[in-house]
Amino acid sequence: MDILEVLKNLNIKYEIQEHVPVYTVEDIKKISWKLKGVGGKNLFLKDAKKNFFLYTLPEDKRADLKTLPEKINSKRLSFANENDLQMYLGLIPGAVTPLGIINDKGHIVTVVIDKELQNKTLLVHPNRNTASIAIKYDDLIKFIKYCGNKYMEI
Repeated sequence: MDILEVLKNLNIKYEIQEHVPVYTVEDIKKISWKLKGVGGKNLFLKDAKKNFFLYTLPEDKRADLKTLPEKINSKRLSFANENDLQMYLGLIPGAVTPLGIINDKGHIVTVVIDKELQNKTLLVHPNRNTASIAIKYDDLIKFIKYCGNKYMEI
C-alpha cells in the first residue's frame, strides 16, 4: 500500500525529502535537511505476553525501558525481532516508523508517543529508510485513528 497515497486521501499535508539509506539516529544527523521538524526515534518493542508496542520519542531523548512498562500498563519490555517487525509492520530495521501500522491489519501494535512531540512537526520515514516526511503531530494521530490501532501519549 502506498503510504503517500493514503496520506493524500486523508487530506494530510506532508513534505518529503529523499536521502541516502539511514539506519540509525547517527546516520540521520549526517543528512543536510531541507525539511523542518523534530526527528524521532522509533522502537519496536514487545512484552512477555507478546503484546507489541511502537514507541516514538524525540531523537535525542533516552528511552527508559525500565520505567516505560509501568506507564503503558505492561511488564518487562524487550526489542522485537526482525521477523516480528516484518510480519506486523511490513518494515525492515532502519525504516521503523509509526506509519508502518498501515500494514498491521490485525491492529496488534499499540503506538506509544512521547508527549514532548505534541504540537510539533515530526520527521518520520514513509515506510522506507531512503526518504523522510514532515508531518504534523495531529495529522499523525489522525492517521493512527484511521488505521484503527490503539495509541497512548505518555
